Amino acid sequence: QVQLVESGGELVQPGGSLRLSCAASGITLDSNDIAWFRQAPGKERVWISCISNSDGRKFYADSVKGRFTISTDNAKNTVFVQMNSLKPEDTGVYYCATDTYFYCDDSGVPEPGWFVTWGQGTQVTVSS
Repeated sequence: QVQLVESGGELVQPGGSLRLSCAASGITLDSNDIAWFRQAPGKERVWISCISNSDGRKFYADSVKGRFTISTDNAKNTVFVQMNSLKPEDTGVYYCATDTYFYCDDSGVPEPGWFVTWGQGTQVTVSS
């Protein structure tokens, strides 16, 4: 059974940093691409980043480009997103997701409906 577990979310001041983790079981990340989504209060879930674990390419939404960095530790079977220069608009629940048929590339913005497997989410609150 494939399972994703996020962690690392907390309350942080504007300008601060956090590192979120997505630990996978039931799959090996060197064979599966992972995406991160954010859902702000009262809003739809939106894609923020993904990593292609086959060729190492990384993609980011414009809203986080230059501030967030996605990476994989294959030994830990975990994907991380390092979030710097956090803004209040980064507040939300962060989810990682994967699917057998998902490939992280530049063909388009990933949609939540593409994914079958989701973690439970981790809350990030950016506030002074």
